[in-house]
Amino acid sequence: MNSDSDLQIAGDILEVPHLLQAPREHPATVAEFAGLARTIAADRSRWEHLVRYDATTRWYHRLLTGPGYEVWLLSWVPGQGSGLHDHGGSSGVLTVLEGTLTERTERATRALGTGAQRVFAPGYAHEVVNDALEPAVSLHVYHPGLTEMPMHGARTGPAARTEHSAHAARCAAPAAHGPAARVTA
Repeated sequence: MNSDSDLQIAGDILEVPHLLQAPREHPATVAEFAGLARTIAADRSRWEHLVRYDATTRWYHRLLTGPGYEVWLLSWVPGQGSGLHDHGGSSGVLTVLEGTLTERTERATRALGTGAQRVFAPGYAHEVVNDALEPAVSLHVYHPGLTEMPMHGARTGPAARTEHSAHAARCAAPAAHGPAARVTA
């Protein structure tokens, strides 16, 4: 069967720029957000010097913002966890940059080692914990930007859906020292 497509007629697609889509300045699909997280993860010089460990609370750092999305860097010392929560109306990508984290949902428990990614839709409830003996670092991309993090009762479904308005306000507000200022919740 002989089919005459533009590619067959023209040959190498790189030789016909009019067939190539222009790269997007900002991600717009789940795959592009996951790709953004992988790109940032691979460039340790972009995030490694920013990481801080805090034994009293999980440490947060807004690394990047774009139209409708935010990228957060988090550190986890052994024993720290998020509690069972969802992300309100935001979708997200969680990428482990260093160490091992455990993700617990109603249906499964997963160990997430360095490089592991989890993608989730609005309303996805999970708990993330550092059950290991070494600190861990993770990257979180939220679209739209995180404005709430309702907590759920342990194994009983949504408890009083408490909105962390102080955290949401800090996430949405311009940081005092630019977009990468430290934020704790």
